Amino acid sequence: MTLLARTAGAPNRNDARLNRSGRGRHSEDHGSSEVAGLWTLLRLMGRRDRWRAPIWILSLAALNAYFANAIAVVMDEGTLASMVVFAKNPVMGLITGPGYGMDEITIPRFVVGMYGVFLMLGAALMSITTMTRHTRAEEQTGRAELLRANVVGRHTQLLAALGLTVVMNLVAGFLMSLTFFFSEAKPDPFSSALLFGASIAAAGCVFAAITGVTVQLSSFSRAASGIAGAVLAAAFVVRGLGDMSAVSGGDLKWLSWLSPLGWSQQTAPYTLDRWMPLLLSVAAIVVLVPVSVLLQSRRDLSAGIFADRLGRAHASSALSTSTGLALRLQRSSLVWWSIGVFAMALIFGSFTGVMRDGAAGMPPEILDLMGGSSGIVDGYIGYMALYFAMIVAAYAIIAASGLRAEESGLRTEPVLATPVGRGRWVLSWMSVTLLGSLWLLALAGLGEGLGAAASTGGWSLLGPTILGHIAQTASVWALLGLALALYGCAPRLQGLTWIVFACSAGLALFGQMMDLDEAVLDTSVFVHIGQYPAQDLSPEAVVALVAIAAVLVILGVLGFRRRDLVTV
Repeated sequence: MTLLARTAGAPNRNDARLNRSGRGRHSEDHGSSEVAGLWTLLRLMGRRDRWRAPIWILSLAALNAYFANAIAVVMDEGTLASMVVFAKNPVMGLITGPGYGMDEITIPRFVVGMYGVFLMLGAALMSITTMTRHTRAEEQTGRAELLRANVVGRHTQLLAALGLTVVMNLVAGFLMSLTFFFSEAKPDPFSSALLFGASIAAAGCVFAAITGVTVQLSSFSRAASGIAGAVLAAAFVVRGLGDMSAVSGGDLKWLSWLSPLGWSQQTAPYTLDRWMPLLLSVAAIVVLVPVSVLLQSRRDLSAGIFADRLGRAHASSALSTSTGLALRLQRSSLVWWSIGVFAMALIFGSFTGVMRDGAAGMPPEILDLMGGSSGIVDGYIGYMALYFAMIVAAYAIIAASGLRAEESGLRTEPVLATPVGRGRWVLSWMSVTLLGSLWLLALAGLGEGLGAAASTGGWSLLGPTILGHIAQTASVWALLGLALALYGCAPRLQGLTWIVFACSAGLALFGQMMDLDEAVLDTSVFVHIGQYPAQDLSPEAVVALVAIAAVLVILGVLGFRRRDLVTV
């Protein structure tokens, strides 16, 4: 017995010598390099994204090609000239940008000025999701620990993810330059098309560096991508306020220079053709990458800079239900979205007085679009209701994607191991998201109404503004139903919801200006309800969209009950 104890308790002297020798060789060969195995890990990431990366890159290039060719085919010189007044609309400045070169408008200038910011948003989202996927998500699932067991440096995974994302942005930017230059828009010279692609790639690279920092802050991938998404939203709002002020002749146009999106737009391809603003993007990357490396050096693997708070010793009674658990998992995201949406709505609503006071100097085309000089306030509020419906739709799609994240993260299985059934779990999650969407639109209406009432002195606007925003919930629910149907039946195709969302938003924002057929416009979920109070609400459209959402939810539940769980 003593012999067995001594054998089990004391390590063999030769084994100990071998272990010391092995550690010494490893330290001598690779311990001094914090980026050991960089090229190998970069190839591994490229292998994992062999389908995902080309889809992102080609989708952005195809979207740019569609914009350039469609505008060139649809618009003649007369139609293009009439677009000048729309491009100079302060609301369009808020949504699309400062509209450089619109005084002497050409198709290339129109495409760059009206659609460039949406391509930048696409590149930024590609960067955020790619960085999170290859860094924090790997740590959260435990795969990063297996990689670290090999000859891989401490910062290798972060820098490899940055390298892959930068390459994706550069390739996408170059392909967009080519598709734009060889499109029906016939832009010339190629250097301007190259500048356009470089400006989009620069915005994507900046947000790759920003995400490199945010993934160090929290131990959860959803929180890391959420923080990066909040920075993107803030950058869009700050740029929008600056550009809106610039178009309306205000004093806040300097705000555009505080946003990475604004830096790329200030290059003004085919008008000013200046490369200098991109130096701000390069400077931001040069600062943010060392910051991310420094933060990673100060935390443990799978931990975040912000330590996780200890939970209660005993769970709340609310967590005994599937709905309570779904609400707890979505609570943090919903709180931050609520703060952001209300702040945005309050700021945008405060511009209502500016719109009313400037109505006398607006071109007739803009006044017609906004409901005429007597209805400019109602027109602006109705248009912003549509705008916030699109913002909340993005929240709903992201929240629906959380179902797949829970499943692939092996957290759905323990829930289903309890008496909670598959259908009940999915319906609980979707109920929270459905009510969360309604809450956000109501909050947007409240903020918009308060801002409009304070700036105009007309407190009678508050009720109609809230109602107009809430009415848009049906269109959001239709997209949410589609996301659930795809999750239940084909979870790997759930990303197609973003394509439907992008097409619907594009048609709602620009379809009427492009004089598209009604049949084409009707394919958008955002055009049927009406922009109240400028337009009458359509109860039939609301009922139809809610019914469509209900059918899609049922399909999603049935599909989820019949398929196997996807855990990889």
